[in-house]
Amino acid sequence: MSAKEEAIDTVRFLAWLAVAVLVFRSFFLSPFNIPSESMQPRLLIGDYLLVNKMAYGYTKHSLPFGVPLIPGRIFARTPERGDVVVFKAPPQNKDDWIKRVIGLPGDTVQVIDGIVWLNGKPLKREPMPDFVIPVTPNMEEVARAQGTHACFSMAFEEIGANGQRQCRYKQFRETLPSGKSYAVLDIIDLPVDNTTPYVVPEGQIFLMGDNRDRSADSRVPMEEGGLGGGVPQENLVGHALVGMFSTDGSASWINPISWFTAARWERIGEGF
Repeated sequence: MSAKEEAIDTVRFLAWLAVAVLVFRSFFLSPFNIPSESMQPRLLIGDYLLVNKMAYGYTKHSLPFGVPLIPGRIFARTPERGDVVVFKAPPQNKDDWIKRVIGLPGDTVQVIDGIVWLNGKPLKREPMPDFVIPVTPNMEEVARAQGTHACFSMAFEEIGANGQRQCRYKQFRETLPSGKSYAVLDIIDLPVDNTTPYVVPEGQIFLMGDNRDRSADSRVPMEEGGLGGGVPQENLVGHALVGMFSTDGSASWINPISWFTAARWERIGEGF
């Protein structure tokens, strides 16, 4: 085989490989990284997840750049309450967000004094030990970009036994009528701790972040940066499947050792 033929074969192989990766990411599994504190304590800034894109069917949002090759929604399935989902955030429908499903079509959702009421009944919420997290470089980077404090405010920062800065938050276990439960944070009293009843429209879902005080979700009007109510199920990208990597943001390209010390190995492989 001549050098020209070998070059052509190599290009052909790389082209088919690119197509295979594109198809796999579009229809099966896709990576997603956590950019904010809105899903603490379950998800931390610097976590990288695999998202199951088969879970709820496919729309144009399943494809790169939202190419409109899929008409409507095919192989559709409604999420379950408690699912952690990745979706295209309205109204632009461009950015990928991640939240937890609280309400399904027809459900009435209301928050009263921080307690979520679903169809006229309060969700069970029990105190848990405080959530304590070290202050990491990526937390500080996000706080600087947002003009906030890495621990929400100095009131929640302390020095741990190891001499390092850490954040301490009140933590609760919230349980859905199905029995599915998860940890949530409720740090301070905010206007979103009290909302009017909201009936989830047909074809939509009501989404909330597990960090109830740092999440722009279905409780928050769009003009304030939130979702402004229910999110169309056509915007769903997939179901959070498993953590595949996590870093505290301290790695440096010029220090290969830091590539390993920055990794939070204990978080890899955690499912949902």
